[in-house]
Amino acid sequence: MVFFSKLRDRLFRSSSKLDEGLEAIVGEGGTPEVPQPGPRPDPAPPEVPQPAPEPPGIPAEPDPTPAPDDPVPGPAPTELPDPAPPVEAPQPSDPDPRPEGERRGLLGRLFGRTESKAVVRRTLDDAMLESLEELLIASDMGVDTALRITANLAEGRMGRKLSVDEIKGLLADEIARVMEPVARPLPLYPRRPQVVLVVGVNGSGKTTTIGKLALQFRASGKKVVIAAGDTFRAAAVEQLQVWGERAGVPVLTAPEGSDPASLAFDAMTKAQADGADLLLIDTAGRLQNRADLMEELAKIVRVIRKKDETAPHNTLLVLDATTGQNALNQVKIFQDVSDVTGLVMTKLDGTAKGGVLVALADRFGLPIHAIGVGEQIDDLAPFDPQDFAAALTGLDR
Repeated sequence: MVFFSKLRDRLFRSSSKLDEGLEAIVGEGGTPEVPQPGPRPDPAPPEVPQPAPEPPGIPAEPDPTPAPDDPVPGPAPTELPDPAPPVEAPQPSDPDPRPEGERRGLLGRLFGRTESKAVVRRTLDDAMLESLEELLIASDMGVDTALRITANLAEGRMGRKLSVDEIKGLLADEIARVMEPVARPLPLYPRRPQVVLVVGVNGSGKTTTIGKLALQFRASGKKVVIAAGDTFRAAAVEQLQVWGERAGVPVLTAPEGSDPASLAFDAMTKAQADGADLLLIDTAGRLQNRADLMEELAKIVRVIRKKDETAPHNTLLVLDATTGQNALNQVKIFQDVSDVTGLVMTKLDGTAKGGVLVALADRFGLPIHAIGVGEQIDDLAPFDPQDFAAALTGLDR
């Protein structure tokens, strides 16, 4: 729940965009409704002490046949007791002298004494559904995904009146349904070393992601080796070395400008000799439209497979959430070149385009292993579809 709170706070741009759009859509054709309080129970009548029982009546007349030697008594007057004074019913007292409007106790809340807030609801019709589709498309979910989600939301609900909070809940359910099949952690295999190749465009957050993964795997008891395959950028090597020191993980480097494929081959040899569980190989950032750089990545894969024909066992594509729909093109091209096996989405805290992750899941079905919402070590966490859907729609969990 700690990461969900952070995710919800840092996905504020995306959730607020959806929230504002939903408020406008529902408010445009909706009507305010004040919830009617339930029937107020009548107060129990005060208990009135029951009057004393009626006095006994005149005793039965004695047997008129007198005993032999007894005198015959004359008729004796019978005295009735004084009737009991009437008992006055106690008047109910008001122990609370405050005015009715100031009473906010438990009974007051139960009996509806607090004011009810009006809730705006709008009937779900074709016009409202079209507005919802446009809002989701504007949130970078893509046309096909937006149409699918709104169609599922509308099923069996056309003609019903819905509030903003109710729509949020329905949207969160549908988004989580799309995301659940792809929410899978990075698989671990018994083969040693398990080679994890990390790819992505410039500035997507590959180096930071590798450092965080290394630290997390090292903390879980795995022996990890990092290969600084971005031999063209000294800053990337230095950043990995800092993370390696923090994690207690060796970082293998090569002189600037060296062949990254050769470094990857040497790193596999070193990892095998050391008995490492995981070898994380960083690669230089490359634009998906640069054929020469993509061919260089394909060369790294070919060289790795000379050492182990099953490697790389995982190819992680790190995506920058701020790129929006461009992330779809990146996945397609990198998948063709390096056989991407899973995704990591970073920088969700800096964009209003968090909906692109839903479009990626819906279109490609690739596993989403982790998401990042900041620079700290605990800002990279396994992907949870329910948490993400709730945070994206601004729904409280």
